[in-house]
Amino acid sequence: MILKAFKEKSNRKYVNKLLAERKSSVNNDKVKTVAVLLNASEFHEFEVFRVYFKELGLNSPKHKIVAFTMDDKLEHNQWNAHFSPKDFGWNGKIKNLDLQSFIDEPFDMLICFFKNPVLQLNQMTAVSNANFKVGISKEDERLYDLIIDVELKNINIFKQELKKYLNILKKL
Repeated sequence: MILKAFKEKSNRKYVNKLLAERKSSVNNDKVKTVAVLLNASEFHEFEVFRVYFKELGLNSPKHKIVAFTMDDKLEHNQWNAHFSPKDFGWNGKIKNLDLQSFIDEPFDMLICFFKNPVLQLNQMTAVSNANFKVGISKEDERLYDLIIDVELKNINIFKQELKKYLNILKKL
């Protein structure tokens, strides 16, 4: 139990270091590939995002939806991938190869659709190579380039606002 607390502290320190060094360098390219980070205990309607991408005219086969779950035994065939706390080591080390490839992929946009602060989700957001990061949580504003503060149940409002801002930023 004590080791778990030390491990969490080392990962929190790693995330804070990454965020302190982060330079927001969003380019003006159009969005073609999108990744979504979900917390499985908060939001289950993953298919909403696939339909939304089609509505926006984003038809790349590289779109990815990844869910975080506390229960590693959870049925995960709904998502492209899932991860749990056991996939994280000390000092920000990622033990899961699928997760590492997700981080390394230079997505045009990363949507972080979760409200509750979860260290592993924040770590994934911080280390992701995505160009433009969108979140709905104001817990740590350093993580995102755009924050749309809505409740999880208001997915339609989120979709409208995201589309509006993507058009304003000329990303669509």
